[in-house]
Amino acid sequence: MSTFTHKRRVYYHDTDCGGVVYYANYLKFFEEARTEHLRSKGIDLNKLADNSGILFAVVSAEVDYKSPARYGEEIDVLSKIIKINPASILFYNEALRDGKALVKCKTKLVSIDLKFKPVAIPQETSNLLGKL
Repeated sequence: MSTFTHKRRVYYHDTDCGGVVYYANYLKFFEEARTEHLRSKGIDLNKLADNSGILFAVVSAEVDYKSPARYGEEIDVLSKIIKINPASILFYNEALRDGKALVKCKTKLVSIDLKFKPVAIPQETSNLLGKL
């Protein structure tokens, strides 16, 4: 399926007092990569919300921490679409340094309307996602 890599430097504000990335910040990194991944496929989340009233909400995230990233390092943040359902998308994310996996994550996003009720992913968006 579709894979996207987002390069990112670790900044001081990403780290804890030990100088390593604070564990919850990896979820932010994965969000950045997923957003850029969707943008690369022609899906602008702001326009989707404005034009279709559709948002994507994270409903689950399973994270495995292997090794820390440190202040100043450049990491690759991988985003891969592994499954598309009528109202959800399953992503695999990974943070890597020099090709070595630091953190792995599976994240499920559900398509919701502006009242936060699950709805089908619009056909146009599904078509863009289908270009895997």
